[in-house]
Amino acid sequence: MDDRLTALMINCTLKPSPATSSTEKLGGQVLDALAELGVDDDRIRPVDHRILPGVVTDMGDGDAWPALRERVLAADIVVFASPTWMGQHSSVAQRVLERLDAELSETDEQGRPILFDKVAIAAVVGNEDGAHHIAAILFQALNDVGFSLPAQGSVYWNGEAMQTTDYKDLPETPEKVASSIATATRNAVHLARSLRISAYPAG
Repeated sequence: MDDRLTALMINCTLKPSPATSSTEKLGGQVLDALAELGVDDDRIRPVDHRILPGVVTDMGDGDAWPALRERVLAADIVVFASPTWMGQHSSVAQRVLERLDAELSETDEQGRPILFDKVAIAAVVGNEDGAHHIAAILFQALNDVGFSLPAQGSVYWNGEAMQTTDYKDLPETPEKVASSIATATRNAVHLARSLRISAYPAG
């Protein structure tokens, strides 16, 4: 069995490519830390794709989600990254969560939810309060559909309110952010490898 792990960063910025994104920077730093631990990476910027509203795996003609979903299913670790807008996760993040809701009815050959044994990290960035609130929402939703959550598995940066400095403009990574990235990634890899060895039991 291939023991390499894979990670997928879902960057829920509102900015289409190729615009620079603070969410991309923070999420990318999480991927870089995972790479140092031997994890391969993939990236999705959902705003670049036509993800139709709905709560099923395929909404039909023109829906980009089915192809993106396959990349979610191929990953051992999902880095779910969102900016903070008005104290909330982005509308793009909400759209992705709604599409992941369909996985509640999808099961593997043992009858377990198909996202069991996958691990999630939350990465949140913004120039206002809300990071803990957003991480709580993301973790509850992701855990509901089957993801496992590592200890201290969220990473965030809050800039000073009503100021113009973005995370992507910082000259260096704040020490606390770097420390959080190191802890979250180590724990996520440990959990993902543990689940590879001993998966959750069937019901």
